[in-house]
Amino acid sequence: MARLSWTSGTFESRRARRRQTVRLLRARGLYGPRFRDVLPTLALVVAAVCSLVALLSWGYRAAGIAVPLAGAMVTGCAVTLWVRRRRPGARRRLGYYTPDELLELDTEGLALAVARMLRRDGWRVRLMPAPDRPRVCARNTDGRHLDVAFRPVAEPLPDEDPPHPPTRRGKPDEEGLRLVVHRGTFAARDMRWARREGKTCLLDGSALRRWGAGEPLGELLSEEV
Repeated sequence: MARLSWTSGTFESRRARRRQTVRLLRARGLYGPRFRDVLPTLALVVAAVCSLVALLSWGYRAAGIAVPLAGAMVTGCAVTLWVRRRRPGARRRLGYYTPDELLELDTEGLALAVARMLRRDGWRVRLMPAPDRPRVCARNTDGRHLDVAFRPVAEPLPDEDPPHPPTRRGKPDEEGLRLVVHRGTFAARDMRWARREGKTCLLDGSALRRWGAGEPLGELLSEEV
């Protein structure tokens, strides 16, 4: 009969504690994905690499060493560009923000984020920073003007004059559109004020997060209308 070592109980106890810890971490989403979760993505990566190698080999047999060299250079540039675009700083400069990043911004930071998102959508933007009430003026290729304000309440405060965009020469349909951005939820009186004012749109926190994720502003405003 085999004799068990005195360390067997300790080893089994450690394994049980480790399994319990892993189960708790997985339940909280902190342990990371399992192999079966990443298997489809891994299979796609392997298939893509094999296809690329086969294509370069075919090009080498057909046209010589120039094809593999050109393919390697193009692939390297594409990977480098993809990595740079995935960096948080580069991603934000391109006008893409996560919900947590939008939540952490102050008013001036939110104005800068909106300016970047407008540029991402093809607008020409002019940012007018201010400690308490920054503003953003933008114009698209169709000649449409946009005046963006940032405040938790759309209706003007007692000490604030309503923001009237400057008078511009042009057709009546080229008058400016006012956009009020708020990371929270607008009250019913804010919505009544916007309808009463006319050519005033409200962008709440839900729409702002979708905009930061890449959805065009035009689609968000068309939903409101």
